[in-house]
Amino acid sequence: MSNIFLKRDDHSSFSWENLGDIKEGRGDLGEEMPVLVYRLMQYTMLDVLSKAHGREQANEFFRQAGFLAGTEFAHNVLDLKVGFESFVANLQNCLQTLKIGILRMEAFNPDTGEIVLTVGQDLDCSGLPVTNENVCNYDEGFIAGILKAYTGRQYDVREVDCWANGDRVCRFRGVAVS
Repeated sequence: MSNIFLKRDDHSSFSWENLGDIKEGRGDLGEEMPVLVYRLMQYTMLDVLSKAHGREQANEFFRQAGFLAGTEFAHNVLDLKVGFESFVANLQNCLQTLKIGILRMEAFNPDTGEIVLTVGQDLDCSGLPVTNENVCNYDEGFIAGILKAYTGRQYDVREVDCWANGDRVCRFRGVAVS
């Protein structure tokens, strides 16, 4: 028996348009779903990737996926032509409206590009049990992708505080890479 999914090769490269018309396709159910469902997908995928490639490589895959998502999100949802303060305000509004998290800018050095921000009530980890580890690798990539799309500079973003590490917000430090 032939598998129709194996015949399609257009899913191998991400395109914003491939997300489809969610309003049309989910007319009765709507655009929202419980965080539980998102985390079920995220953490089972991380488990499978970790078993196949090791934990560090799986985390790197999540960073790369987050980077792609952040880049596409920025280009398709955010206004990249406004000043920095307007950009941050727009980003804060979008992340809260989409229920991704509550963003707060703690520090930004315009000369070096270094940035520190927090995300409260983070979609990926707020409410997780404390495991003494930072788990928001996808978010690291997502933020790096957004920053690259806005500034044109490559960023290395790392989580320095995480709910799963006993903190109550996720704090990220981004450094512009030369």
